[in-house]
Amino acid sequence: GRRRPEYERMLSDLGAGRVDGVIVYHLDRLHRRPRELEDFLDQCARAGVRDMACVTGEIDLATHDGQFHARILGAVSRKESDDKSRRISRKHLEIARAGRVSGGGARAYGYAEDRVTIVREEAAVIREMAQRILAGDSLRSVATDLNARGVPTVSGREWKSHVVRKILLSGRISGQREHHGEILGKAVWPGIIRPRQTLRLRALLGDPERRTKRVPRRYLLSSLLRCHACGHTLAARPIDDGRRRYVCAKAPGLPGCGGTFVMAEEIEGHIIEEVLGRLSSPRFEAAAGRRVGQDDARAAEAQRLVDEAHTRLEELAEVYGRGEITLREWQAARLPVTQRVEKAQVVLRRQTQTTALEAVLGQPGGVDAAFGALPLARKQAVVAAVMDHAEVGPAVRGLNRFDPSRVRPAWRT
Repeated sequence: GRRRPEYERMLSDLGAGRVDGVIVYHLDRLHRRPRELEDFLDQCARAGVRDMACVTGEIDLATHDGQFHARILGAVSRKESDDKSRRISRKHLEIARAGRVSGGGARAYGYAEDRVTIVREEAAVIREMAQRILAGDSLRSVATDLNARGVPTVSGREWKSHVVRKILLSGRISGQREHHGEILGKAVWPGIIRPRQTLRLRALLGDPERRTKRVPRRYLLSSLLRCHACGHTLAARPIDDGRRRYVCAKAPGLPGCGGTFVMAEEIEGHIIEEVLGRLSSPRFEAAAGRRVGQDDARAAEAQRLVDEAHTRLEELAEVYGRGEITLREWQAARLPVTQRVEKAQVVLRRQTQTTALEAVLGQPGGVDAAFGALPLARKQAVVAAVMDHAEVGPAVRGLNRFDPSRVRPAWRT
């Protein structure tokens, strides 16, 4: 539970002998958990304190009957607290299932004080954030850009990565009601983005493989290069003069072999040239068009499976709430449903790669100009959409220039 500084001070005073009795309005105001009561009784015994007075009468803590009385009052208080908590939780769940508005505090970004009416200017910002993240931008770059443009938050403070993430993970912005992080169904307020976008954002931002370090990205091919000898991913390691380099790092906690390294500027320039060449070819555009259609079909099927799973979870919750199945039966029935949702999220995460290509394909000025105008995070998303990884071979002894034959890309399309 929460820290109680004054209660802790009272225990300290008891232990130090500064007080020899305790007066409390009622025992349930002193303790809400039996564990706290036992600690309190032990402290009183060590300090020689035997009297406690409350509105229900004095309790002699030096006797077994007095301690028994205190424990009964404590257990009753805990039961009342649990019952109240259960009623409140059940009411919140009932409101959530109905898709109704609840709670106080500051309004949600994108909605007015009534929690229902959309604020048009903020809604446009939310749509922009969703589009940029799905296209490959980082949370940090989005927050930095909003601050540079002077876009205000609800509180008036600066945008932070975690604030952008919290907004985009919320089911509220797509007109859905959630409870303890789980989307239960349609809400009474209108959505700003589509439910399908929320599902994709949740799949993307919840991906355990997503980069979570808060340092700015400086390496285009992070996580995309592999060592030819051991197969491990090359790490970004600058040399002493500050020049960027990728190495197969060998150190405690790093399983690389230490035998492969390549200068970042040289290999990045080579990979960019190869990627742009593929993106500019008519053959790739045709293949990418087919892939977009296939990905859209897979995403639509994944969305159908998720919607069906959420309906099934609601039905299970109602059946359990009526007492028709046990908790163990509910858990057993729920597991395969949640597993289907996780598989569908993997499909939706993959569709983000197709979204990244929309920033460069069919843009005015051509592929090269469109790619060059992107921030580093979106450039990386474009490269990752075209290339699964690239294997870096051994350097040729005595050759003091970059050798393109060292690089063996594994193309996606």
